[in-house]
Amino acid sequence: MNDTEIVSSRQFAAAPPQVFRAFSDPAVLARWWGPEGFSNTFKVFDMQPGGLWRFVMHGPDGVNYPNDCEFVVVDAPARIVLRHLSGPQFEATFLFKEQDGGTWLDWTMRFDSAAECARISKLVVEANEQNLDRLQHQLDKMA
Repeated sequence: MNDTEIVSSRQFAAAPPQVFRAFSDPAVLARWWGPEGFSNTFKVFDMQPGGLWRFVMHGPDGVNYPNDCEFVVVDAPARIVLRHLSGPQFEATFLFKEQDGGTWLDWTMRFDSAAECARISKLVVEANEQNLDRLQHQLDKMA
């Protein structure tokens, strides 16, 4: 990790294909993506290199947050890389590693500058933890 990256990691009891499915099945992903209290409306979800993911996150305060992403790498069930094209811009890498009968997930967000990373990290570090909590809850439902 360096001053342009935010890394969030977590161990899940589910196998890598199941955790990968929680990211790659838009019906499942829409149920848990985002911090606590957020919901999603997916407009486009084309999970292949060069494919787009366009969605709106609906905040608990009623504010809508449009998001545009482009998938760069989709290597099931090991890795997803995407570019977040709308503000703030960053590249996100999700690595799914089999570990102890479950999955170790590393989620790295890489920004163009240390200043942008520092500005965003004030919100994103806790938001990512909430997002991973919601993923855990979704995986429990899927088990």
